[in-house]
Amino acid sequence: MEVLPVPLLALVLLLLAGCGGPGAAGQRRKEMVLSEKVNQLMEWASKRSVIRMNGDKFRRLVKAPPRNYSVIVMFTALQPHRQCVVCKQADEEYQILANSWRYSSAFTNKIFFAMVDFDEGSDVFQMLNMNSAPTFINFPAKGKPKRGDTYELQVRGFAAEQLARWVADRTDVHIRVIRPPNYAGPLMLGLLLAVIGGLVYLRGSNLDFLYNKTGWAFAALCFVLAMTSGQMWNHIRGPPYAHKNPHTGQVNYIHGSSQAQFVAETHIVLLFNGGVTLGMVLLHEAATSDMDVGKRKIMCIAGIGLVVLFFSWLLSVFRSKYHGYPY
Repeated sequence: MEVLPVPLLALVLLLLAGCGGPGAAGQRRKEMVLSEKVNQLMEWASKRSVIRMNGDKFRRLVKAPPRNYSVIVMFTALQPHRQCVVCKQADEEYQILANSWRYSSAFTNKIFFAMVDFDEGSDVFQMLNMNSAPTFINFPAKGKPKRGDTYELQVRGFAAEQLARWVADRTDVHIRVIRPPNYAGPLMLGLLLAVIGGLVYLRGSNLDFLYNKTGWAFAALCFVLAMTSGQMWNHIRGPPYAHKNPHTGQVNYIHGSSQAQFVAETHIVLLFNGGVTLGMVLLHEAATSDMDVGKRKIMCIAGIGLVVLFFSWLLSVFRSKYHGYPY
């Protein structure tokens, strides 16, 4: 075996030490690739809070290592021919969440928000065996997504505040949701006050209408029906209006779980409760009014019919949500 001269051997060892060997070279390549990825994502995020991705971008920036950042991806179908109303509603809330993070003083490159539309990345849907939209998945900085990294849309709804809580649980990044100003509420309140003020001005000499028991009772009844139907739950959770099965095209207006509901479901329940209430009012009038017997009989029959019909429909909704309830 030929032995290298001492000066040449020292030079070789010095070069190896300077280069760090094959392991160091590989590490430097990973760092360069990671730096390119982060710089690319930061550039896109500076232009648009939610980064649109196709299959190639998704595989390179989300699936392929190395990665030291988390990516929240919304898988959706926003094209008009898909007729996904829920996708559009969820996209609005998702944009609010991403904008709140992008323009926050705490913004870093630890987390990015992205979107894969079915018509732009159907191969990604096939790769992930995904058959419904919208779906939110967190791809963590290390490892593969776990069960909790898929957002429970049907249970939590898609309000930006709920999404922010889920993001905080999965990534430890806390986002303060900042919604754009909405002037609809103040305008409606101003209009209502203007109407009341106008009535008081026009009828200043006769304010008996303010003591009308029927009017106040009707207003109170409308408020009670709205609250008992679940409108406040909708306001807090932000559920979808309905759910359309992407395979069969069937639209469900009643949620199958007792832990969630659709907006359409609250409207249906409000209508049913209103029908039962109207029937009870007719029965009361039939028993206490001074009308002739024939009209009272008609009111009684109509009241019984309304109560029986709408209450049976309410029970059918209850039965579909509380499976196994002992009826």
